[in-house]
Amino acid sequence: MLDTLTFLLEKLFLLAHIKLSSLLPPLGGRARAEQPLARRPERDECPPQPGPPQKFQRGDLLEVPRTLFTHFGIYLGDNRVAHLIPDILPALTADSWHIQEMVTNTRLVLGVLCKRATVRVDSVEDFAYGAGILLNAMDRAVLRSALPGEEVARRAERLVGAVSYSLLWNNCEHFVTYCRYGAAQSLQTDQFCEWLKSLIRDRRTFVLSALLGLLSMSCLGISSSTVMPALLVPFTLWMVS
Repeated sequence: MLDTLTFLLEKLFLLAHIKLSSLLPPLGGRARAEQPLARRPERDECPPQPGPPQKFQRGDLLEVPRTLFTHFGIYLGDNRVAHLIPDILPALTADSWHIQEMVTNTRLVLGVLCKRATVRVDSVEDFAYGAGILLNAMDRAVLRSALPGEEVARRAERLVGAVSYSLLWNNCEHFVTYCRYGAAQSLQTDQFCEWLKSLIRDRRTFVLSALLGLLSMSCLGISSSTVMPALLVPFTLWMVS
């Protein structure tokens, strides 16, 4: 039952946070990193603006705000960033040369659906993909203190390679928080789960599910495949609300 609920939550999370443009073929550039995630944290910093190159230190946590999510990476020095990105190719081939090529939108989306990813090292420019970069902005939101920069970078380097992926439980934010703070955490996932709980607790969700159940029975007829969901879903929502 728990596995089923987790699967449904992940698919709902995918539909809520993957942009339609990510399903289209890439237009000559690197595919934008990872989906997941819709949190837009309130911080004192102003939105990043294009400008002179920033000076990063080894072990810094780099954060790139996107339209619907935020992508994270760990600076390794020498203009290199380690970041976790969904990618189906490591599950299909061991050819490191092909894997290191740009991650296309097809590779990214299939990686999300097949729960495969890679921790890869790219240049700062490829990682940012034209967006401004926030430096160590998460330090203010996480209760744990940051580890020494060299330890952070070494943790990231040890994880380079193919890894399993989950939109909710193992995404790019889990990767950087493990490296920098010693414990994997995703504030974006936490916010999504809070939103989902508020949706479930809303009595209007129960009413809507009941109406949809009646509509399905009237359109598809009365059978076990229509009656059971029509009764079980509203009952479950009522009990947990």
